[in-house]
Amino acid sequence: MTVLRPVRAGNAFEETVERLLQAIKLGLVAPGDKLPPERELAVTLGISRVTLREAIRALSDAGYLDVRRGRYGGAFVTYAPPEPDAGHLREAVKEMGMADLSDALTFRLAVECGAAQVLATSRPAEQQRVVLVRRLADVNEAGLDDYRRLDTAFHLSIAELTGSPLLATTCADARSRVSDLLNAIPMLQVNLDHAAVQHQAIVDAILAGDPDAARQAVAEHLEGTAALLRAFLA
Repeated sequence: MTVLRPVRAGNAFEETVERLLQAIKLGLVAPGDKLPPERELAVTLGISRVTLREAIRALSDAGYLDVRRGRYGGAFVTYAPPEPDAGHLREAVKEMGMADLSDALTFRLAVECGAAQVLATSRPAEQQRVVLVRRLADVNEAGLDDYRRLDTAFHLSIAELTGSPLLATTCADARSRVSDLLNAIPMLQVNLDHAAVQHQAIVDAILAGDPDAARQAVAEHLEGTAALLRAFLA
């Protein structure tokens, strides 16, 4: 999980909470699953185990984690996004503000289109191709209760497969800015079917090594999502 990158020493506790919360809310650790072992997570984040425990305790107190002791213990994710609802979407947009929403959508468009273009230009190796195709299959086979999480994994995998940690973390940040809005969009089968066609076009362009087509396919997909947001806000 690229979002679990080293934090800055001067603000270790706050940034640790932010990193863990981002991984949880993006669904990179599924509800009911366990965070990586404490020792491993502390090394990954570049922090002390004391700081990590404080951050986990704070997220536990806020209802995002359930900390269990013993041989099979650990920090288990208890957070699950609320059921999609147009009313929740309007509340989330009102809290964000239309200007910030427009900025977040533009930011996401720029970085995700760029990631797809970079990956297509690099002509992915066989293992990268296998991962991308598997992420696409995961989304296509997902039930409604797990769709958003696996859709996020698919989108973020494009940036991660470029091999650029900076690009991957930027794409994760862009997705985080709109994740609550995306989770609130009611899921209609016609929209999911259309998204599946667009996802396939993105993968086809990347695997064909066509950066212009990859960029255009991502742009069309994200512009469609933005249009869907506006439709439910109308």
